[in-house]
Amino acid sequence: MAALLVFVVFLVAIAVSIPIATSMILGSVAPIMLMHKGGSIVQLLNNTFSGANSTPILAVPLFILGGVIMAKGGISKKLFNFFAFFAGRFTGGLPCAVILTCLFYGAISGSGPATTAAVGAMCVPFLTDLGYDKTWSAGLIAVAGGLGVIIPPSIPFVLYSLATGVSTGDLFLGGVFPGILIGIFMMVYAVYYCMKHGEDKEKIKARMDELSKEGFFFLFKDSFWALLCPVIVLGGIYTGFVTPTEAATVSVFYALIVSLFIYKSIKVNELIPFLCESVKTYGGLAFVLAFATAFGRVLSLTRATKAIETFLLGNFHSSFTVLSVLVIIFLLLGMVMDTGPAIIILAPVLLPAVKALGVDPVHFGVILVCCLSIGLATPPFGLDLFVAGNIADEPPMAVAKKAVPFMIAFVVALVLITYVPWFSVYLPKLLK
Repeated sequence: MAALLVFVVFLVAIAVSIPIATSMILGSVAPIMLMHKGGSIVQLLNNTFSGANSTPILAVPLFILGGVIMAKGGISKKLFNFFAFFAGRFTGGLPCAVILTCLFYGAISGSGPATTAAVGAMCVPFLTDLGYDKTWSAGLIAVAGGLGVIIPPSIPFVLYSLATGVSTGDLFLGGVFPGILIGIFMMVYAVYYCMKHGEDKEKIKARMDELSKEGFFFLFKDSFWALLCPVIVLGGIYTGFVTPTEAATVSVFYALIVSLFIYKSIKVNELIPFLCESVKTYGGLAFVLAFATAFGRVLSLTRATKAIETFLLGNFHSSFTVLSVLVIIFLLLGMVMDTGPAIIILAPVLLPAVKALGVDPVHFGVILVCCLSIGLATPPFGLDLFVAGNIADEPPMAVAKKAVPFMIAFVVALVLITYVPWFSVYLPKLLK
């Protein structure tokens, strides 16, 4: 009964538009105040502070800051030019270059909205000038930006690791093949669309000729430091040279060195605004992370996690069935909840049950993040949708309509990722 009260109060608070962090506190306090179960207020406060006082949690704001610096430093343009050099002359090549840029930029920013903003601000006007439909281009960016939370280093994977104790390095590795697979399916649709609707070949050829004049070696030299960033960050983690938190610190200093002294695309006096932007981005999430620890502790004391595990194991007898149901739930939740809070709330509650059914924790984390990343581009609250709409100066719902085929391609890839665990678990097991 106490466990049910926690969820009822929490869901009612969410339904009446109370912020998620506050809703978690209300849900945590309810059984303590009304039923004298779930610990005490003092324990609740202690758990809240312990949730914020964590070294691994520092990886989140540091990855955010590194992504902001790289975005302001114009890294996305250098990456796009590099990929466009190879793909631009083929049918659908430039939209594919945009998707490749999102894939690679995701390995720098770790954030869906950051990837959408940085790549979209440059690519949507570029594609529009070459004759591509502006709303379609925005829809492409809105969905492709979601790859930023799947390709490592991924902030949602860091949050999943914090919530469940699963290795961050394993999660990063687990996201590599799924992210590439989703990108391939999206590129297949982009090529099909361009074959069906045609392209302005003359404009594209003129732009590619202009790009080719610079030569491959110039482009490679210009984009080398941007391409090297994920190699340094991820290589440091996988070789065991640095922890994920230390790697996040490395990413910040690397971004500063490259942007200030190599590309010279930012100035020292711009760093304070970058710090302010990062704090604003992380501030709300920090409260959610702190309160989530207290919320999870109350769920444990009221045996809510055990009740959910018993319910799932009593009604579903195969991983195939339970994953099918959970994927649908995750897709729906992604439409109304932000990725971070959803992971913090759902992961520790559901993981024991799916593990009991034989689902690998890394595989489950990848499925959860992939499902929620689609929510970044789905109405009514898809953040990437609003970012792309603002860039294209188009209503979010108009962008959402054009984004639907890309979302379908994403879901087709998600089906393979869900029912073929190899995509998620092969690399983590290979490098152990």
